[in-house]
Amino acid sequence: MGLKSWFKRGRDAEEQQYAAPPPPTEKDILAALNRINAMLRDGNAPPVVVSRVVRIARTIHQTLPRLQQMGLGSLEAFSVVATATDYLPEAVDGYLRLPRDWADTRPIDGQKTALMILIEQLELLGATMDKIFDAANRADAQALVAHGQFLDAKFGHSSTGGDLNLGSQ
Repeated sequence: MGLKSWFKRGRDAEEQQYAAPPPPTEKDILAALNRINAMLRDGNAPPVVVSRVVRIARTIHQTLPRLQQMGLGSLEAFSVVATATDYLPEAVDGYLRLPRDWADTRPIDGQKTALMILIEQLELLGATMDKIFDAANRADAQALVAHGQFLDAKFGHSSTGGDLNLGSQ
């Protein structure tokens, strides 16, 4: 066995050992959202937190069927997956690890309490998920507008019934 084959064999084993895991499936993402709900319930999170997390989770759930259309490698699709599986659970868990009274009343960043900081983070995540959902829907809406323009050009103005004159011959 030559030196080249020894290095090649070592590299092949290394590549096999460090293979990237497959991307999360829709089922994985929904399971992550369910874990967040359980964290909120078990951690006795205040309603102001729960309502924001529910809003984010609902938007993620509505966006999931459109991930394929957005392109699984797109920044938007990555942001949806990362929000459900990493960003949202990390934010909620960091807050819930703190004693409730302390987290909700003691300033930790200037005049902001941990609760205020979490709410800011949740608002940012919610706004981002809304923008992504709107962008995903806008593509379908534009296709509908384009189809309407095609039909109008092909058959005439829709309010007059078109210009086919099928009955006059």
